[in-house]
Amino acid sequence: MKYPRLTIMIVDDNDMMRSILRGMLRGEQYDVVGEARNGLAAVEMAERMKPDIICMDVLMPELDGINAMAQIKAQRPETTFVMITGNADPETVQQSIENGAAGFIVKPFNAARVLDTLEKVGNRLRQKAG
Repeated sequence: MKYPRLTIMIVDDNDMMRSILRGMLRGEQYDVVGEARNGLAAVEMAERMKPDIICMDVLMPELDGINAMAQIKAQRPETTFVMITGNADPETVQQSIENGAAGFIVKPFNAARVLDTLEKVGNRLRQKAG
């Protein structure tokens, strides 16, 4: 069965990280519909682009990933979040999960781990859409 492509937005203040992620997702079953470099831009863009999944860095200027996720979830509860962090301390992970993150990717990441995490999240989304 062929599923529709899932739309993804990438949010990271590091241009290189966004570029690496975009490269990993290109050609997979995803469409990258937008990129933002901070939480404020992400909140605005999510409203406009309505992505299925947002890959969100935890630590960013202006508005961090956890607060941005909370704001986006308030507007679009159906959006799924995969948090990206270089700091996977239990408190950050706990906060992210409490705020609704469906998955976690720890930097430095490799393509296999990123795609595996997104596949699991995507499968759950598709089951819900049923």
